[in-house]
Amino acid sequence: MSTHTEISLGAERLLQVARDRRRAGLLAREQLGETVFAAGFLTAAVLFSQLALAERHLSPLLAIALVAAYAVLARAEFPSGAGLSVPTQIVFVPMLLLLPTPTVPLLVALALLLTSSYQASRGELVRERILLSVSDAWYALAPAAVLVLFDAQTPDWSHWPVYVLALGAQVAMDSGIYAARAWFCLGVSGRESVAELRMSHRADLLLSPVGLLAAFAAADQPYAVLLVLPLARMFTIFAGERAARVEQTLELSGAYRGTALLLGDVIEADDEYTGQHTQDVVELTVAVADTLGVDEETRRHAEFGALLHDVGKVAIPNEIINKPGPLDDEEWAIMKTHTVEGQRMLERVGGLLARVGVVVRASHERYDGGGYPDGLAGEDIPLAARIVSACDAFNAMTTDRSYRKALSLEVAVAELRNNAGTQFDPDVVDALVEVASAGN
Repeated sequence: MSTHTEISLGAERLLQVARDRRRAGLLAREQLGETVFAAGFLTAAVLFSQLALAERHLSPLLAIALVAAYAVLARAEFPSGAGLSVPTQIVFVPMLLLLPTPTVPLLVALALLLTSSYQASRGELVRERILLSVSDAWYALAPAAVLVLFDAQTPDWSHWPVYVLALGAQVAMDSGIYAARAWFCLGVSGRESVAELRMSHRADLLLSPVGLLAAFAAADQPYAVLLVLPLARMFTIFAGERAARVEQTLELSGAYRGTALLLGDVIEADDEYTGQHTQDVVELTVAVADTLGVDEETRRHAEFGALLHDVGKVAIPNEIINKPGPLDDEEWAIMKTHTVEGQRMLERVGGLLARVGVVVRASHERYDGGGYPDGLAGEDIPLAARIVSACDAFNAMTTDRSYRKALSLEVAVAELRNNAGTQFDPDVVDALVEVASAGN
């Protein structure tokens, strides 16, 4: 099993959101919403459980064993975007077919309460969020209702179409309730919230046959279903290892960001204009990247590239940096080395910042190939660098300098348009003009 965890920048951001959400208290709207959904579930589950009065006898020991197994598996959390995937299906399916089916939703809620209480005791979850675990059991009602409706509450291969229908009902109920909770409690759109469940539903689909086989194997000897416990333990071990690697990855990402911000402070301390200019370029760059709809990796590289595009200037003599007039040829040749110096500095840091160094090096290339230091042209220039280049130039044009006044927005935009396709990427110019015009 690999000891390295590769996480895309988009997933990294979602994981950070998910982690922060679990450790944050409930907002007033969220608290009200979760109370409503929890109360609604308990009402529906209690009423539904009354159907079990005429069904087979509930074995307390078997119920306790399966609830405990479910609670253990619910701790095996595999992060997937801003949501979590848990392998509880290998126990949930046997619960549906070996226990009185109408009691299962309440038993699932009990198991989730045990899991969340344990997590809260370890500081992994704020105590207020224990309530959410009751609402998380909504998904169990749909498959249980399907099995009761079609009288397929015991292991029987002739019921396989009903089992498939029950699984579909589970996915539909889970998606619907999750979307409703996200909209009601957080104001998040249904499409955005349901996207978080894809990995979880994929795990349910893959593990359902395992759970079904366990139920059939235990049809005559119900306690034989406990043979899945070693598998449950294996999942918790794997989940723990993955969680530790994900945590290390997020901490490393935070260290990179901290290093980038520290270098940004160094730039600002060394040259006040460059420092303020850098912050303005960062804000403009992120806005343009969002307007272009770039992927998360390009967005991060553009953001860090904008923050650090001038970091190499700390190696340039101050008399050149702060010269009140235009630079002569010799001084300009020295100034041009700042992109190479910036890349060299970032390569010494390594990791993400080494990759950002490529953007820093290319931040003064021209779209027509006439830039420096490598004479790259067109799409050979990293998109993040093309964004930084245009935003850097626009900010410089619209900022007062010691040797000239700032240009007006109209003049700066006209300059961008005139140089689209030569100095700048035309698509980047269009997005930059849109952002600049919207801000004025």
